[in-house]
Amino acid sequence: MGLKQKLHSLKEKYKGKKMAPAFNALHTFLYSPNETTHGGTHIKGADDLKRTMNTVIMALIPCLIFGIFNAGYQHHLATGEINAVSAGFFSPEFWSWANFALGAWKVLPLVLVSYGVGLAVEFLFAVIKGHEVEEGYLVTGMLVPLIVPVDIPLWMLTIAVIFGVVIGKEVFGGTGMNILNPALTIRAFLFFAYPTWMSGDKVWVAGAKALEGTPDAISGETILGALAQGKHTLTISGHDTSVMDMFFGFIPGSVGETSTILILLGGLFLIFTKIGSWRIMLSAVLGAITMGFIFNSVVDAGWIQEGSKFYSLMHTPYWQHLIIGGLAFGIVYMATDPVTASQTNRGKWIYGFFIGFISILIRVFNPAYPEGVMLAILLMNVFAPTIDHYVVQGNVKRRMKRLKVKNT
Repeated sequence: MGLKQKLHSLKEKYKGKKMAPAFNALHTFLYSPNETTHGGTHIKGADDLKRTMNTVIMALIPCLIFGIFNAGYQHHLATGEINAVSAGFFSPEFWSWANFALGAWKVLPLVLVSYGVGLAVEFLFAVIKGHEVEEGYLVTGMLVPLIVPVDIPLWMLTIAVIFGVVIGKEVFGGTGMNILNPALTIRAFLFFAYPTWMSGDKVWVAGAKALEGTPDAISGETILGALAQGKHTLTISGHDTSVMDMFFGFIPGSVGETSTILILLGGLFLIFTKIGSWRIMLSAVLGAITMGFIFNSVVDAGWIQEGSKFYSLMHTPYWQHLIIGGLAFGIVYMATDPVTASQTNRGKWIYGFFIGFISILIRVFNPAYPEGVMLAILLMNVFAPTIDHYVVQGNVKRRMKRLKVKNT
């Protein structure tokens, strides 16, 4: 008997029982559902929710693989085992298997904990409530390890995932009913509950000292951290950071947020598959550029003097804001969440623009936490229904006005 037949027999065995949702979830994850519709004409799509979620995961895999490599690479840079100057892009030292091995040893447990704990909570709620297991956590489980620092303790991540799934989604009714993006809810919990671990400014270092019981991380700085401290020369892990380093992602930061080029490719893939909204992505970029340009103009006009508290981030070229921090990752993978984003076309332009605009605003004026995309997206998640409401009402009023003119 093949796997498909075995799963089908288990599904039939537990049909109508408490554990039925668990077996149904496994069966439909591996194979297309065999239910058919009756009693009318139906339009059938080529995919379902699970396949849509799997497509988003495919767009995230390159960021995960690079994040694994970069974790090991940044470790070896910080310890001096790799020289950033001599270890060129095509050198064997740069592509050393040790970078991948060390990164995998630290990053993969984050993925396992995220999926293990999150899906366990999903299965528990499905069994208790007697409904099918919902697919929404498939993407959230991949997003969570990519938006946290590589050295975050696993027990913190466990608590945060439970909080995010239960409070951020299940209390609202499950997938499709949540107001806030679950992955950002998890990150927000970590940020407010354990702020010293969520600054993202540590370069993880393992070795003999870690075995002796001393902390296995040394303090470093991300690009945003350095700019928030008023620095103009960005020296990270002992070497000056170039724009190309920031664009390709060879900088410290949260696991999946550093490589702008891979995020860009993932965004194009989501647009091509019609899963991600290009309106939200483009409008968010325009919003970020607008706010950055305003700050640059303020500096150029001499209203903010060098040495003042906000000068460095305000002086940063507006286009560079797009390739530092988690702005690009948030815009592509979380602002476009179809459940929590605006649904109308005009609403998407407004929603995305304010995400980019507010992200840079928070980034500049909150030096204690110079990454504002998380808070900006959560804020606009709350306002998305209001935006859509007024867009719809505006359309109704315009149509009523045209109808009135036509009848007169």
